[in-house]
Amino acid sequence: MRILVTGGAGYIGSHAVRLLLERGHDVWIYDNLSEGHRAAAPADRLIVGDLNEGPKLDHVLLMHRIEAVIHFAAFAYVGESVRDPGKYYQNNFVSALSLMECMRRHRISRFVFSSTCATYGTPQQVPIVEEEPQKPINPYGRAKLAVEWALTDYAAAYGWGFAALRYFNASGASADGTIGEDHSPETHLIPLAIYAAMGKIPHLEVFGTDYPTPDGTCIRDYIHVEDLAEAHLLALEHLQPGVGLYYNLGTGHGYSVREVIRTVEEVSGRPVPVKEGPRRAGDPPKLVAASEKAQRELGWQPRYTELRRIVETAWKWHQSHPRGYGDRRAK
Repeated sequence: MRILVTGGAGYIGSHAVRLLLERGHDVWIYDNLSEGHRAAAPADRLIVGDLNEGPKLDHVLLMHRIEAVIHFAAFAYVGESVRDPGKYYQNNFVSALSLMECMRRHRISRFVFSSTCATYGTPQQVPIVEEEPQKPINPYGRAKLAVEWALTDYAAAYGWGFAALRYFNASGASADGTIGEDHSPETHLIPLAIYAAMGKIPHLEVFGTDYPTPDGTCIRDYIHVEDLAEAHLLALEHLQPGVGLYYNLGTGHGYSVREVIRTVEEVSGRPVPVKEGPRRAGDPPKLVAASEKAQRELGWQPRYTELRRIVETAWKWHQSHPRGYGDRRAK
């Protein structure tokens, strides 16, 4: 299949691109490199461009005879979305809508959307099922949910087949250690704990130790990036005209902040200096996915079901790439 991957030079997108190419698809990457990295993408497959550049995007879809789109391109800093909601609605919703209208002009109707568990907000029950009410508590989650709503309407009006994949804490790196996670600034727990173990930062900040959990710290569901890539490919293969598919992607097992720290220490053989602080506003005590629907309907099965294996791949990446991709941008 001829596939355009937006944001394909980013963390999750780059792993998806690699898998799609391995499976024999004709893949093109469209990325403005504001968050992605040239080194994470095959040079002969990368097109540098913005989703709001309509004529350029028209040309790409037409020239490469694109049949389906997998859409990763988005900003993903929750705190920043609260401080600057306009940036998030513009990039994560308006730009997605521009892409969708461009697809419609070219009669492309297959779309896999990188959504998020942030569309649920603070859940009423855990593990979280797809039927959980979607009540996002920040602009990042609201903008993602707005795209889901738009896709629902496009499916009804134009016969689109789409999948919205609501995943939990993306983590890890490629098994061979050649592509991985390099954000600036970094906000994810596993790489920050690794940075602390490596001495790249003085300590890891732990936000809240008084949650109603066994050790007082937040519990999250960590899903390996290669398992996420596999889910996107399977979702693409299961699209049906006029039908929207919605799936949570996680392992179904949660790990606390303290458990993550201990695992990084065990894998690295180094201590992780910690500074404990108060809770952050809007952090639910526990977020764990119920992913049985994806396993049942897509045949998806996570391979990395243990935290240690996930951390081992992340540690391998950071050990071999101490400066990430070497093109960090100050923010």
